[in-house]
Amino acid sequence: MGAGHGHALHFHGHSAVHRAPAHLKVLALVSFVLVVVATPNHAYPVFAGYAAVLLGIAALAHVPLTYLLPRLVVEVPFVVFALLLPFLSQGDPVQVLGVTVSQQGLVAAFGLLAKGTIGVLASLLLAATTEASALLLGLQRLRVPAQLVQIMSFMVRYLEVVTDELRRMHVARESRGFRARDPRQWPVLARTLGALFIRTYERGERVHLAMLARGYDGTIPAAALAGPTGEASHGHVGHGHQAHVASETRPHPGRAAREVGA
Repeated sequence: MGAGHGHALHFHGHSAVHRAPAHLKVLALVSFVLVVVATPNHAYPVFAGYAAVLLGIAALAHVPLTYLLPRLVVEVPFVVFALLLPFLSQGDPVQVLGVTVSQQGLVAAFGLLAKGTIGVLASLLLAATTEASALLLGLQRLRVPAQLVQIMSFMVRYLEVVTDELRRMHVARESRGFRARDPRQWPVLARTLGALFIRTYERGERVHLAMLARGYDGTIPAAALAGPTGEASHGHVGHGHQAHVASETRPHPGRAAREVGA
């Protein structure tokens, strides 16, 4: 699993938005979000204009709303907090559907919802039109600290590996009749998470030792961030790291039995 593989949020396409340089899209996103956050909560037409801009970009990139809208579920906590603001805030009371709420709270709730939704939608558009490897290279070009870029690179590479590990542990538990139906099963789930953390930590140590053995000096070449194509053509530490990742994804003999105990 390399960084060159498409991530779950990416929507494959060949539009002008997809082809735009990743570092320019990152700069545009940051600038746009800063402008949105600085907009007064009562500037309703301005928020409508922001939404129109994002919808236009989605149309230009041929990313359907049916792909974006379900992924807005990530902002549910902000929606819940925004719904509580009219009841918790102090201010002039007004009647809404027979319920007395704070007028200032309503304005603040609208601002939170509008800014949160626009910001999340803009981020989803960036993720939908930019490969993970291109995003990492864009951050590197923007002079983001190398350690931070490396952390993000490993996150992209190993997120699916760790998810598959958790899925295998889940299958191993259910194959023995375990079902987490009430809080009495929570200790078992806690032990599962503990075992997953230990295995992930140990995998990280093995990968680090493998990288040191292949000449890792604290930096990852740009071609390694670019994915398997760049690695195959350069034959540097990234290629050895890729092979080690592939070996880590293979189930270890007897692991299923140990997962049951977890």
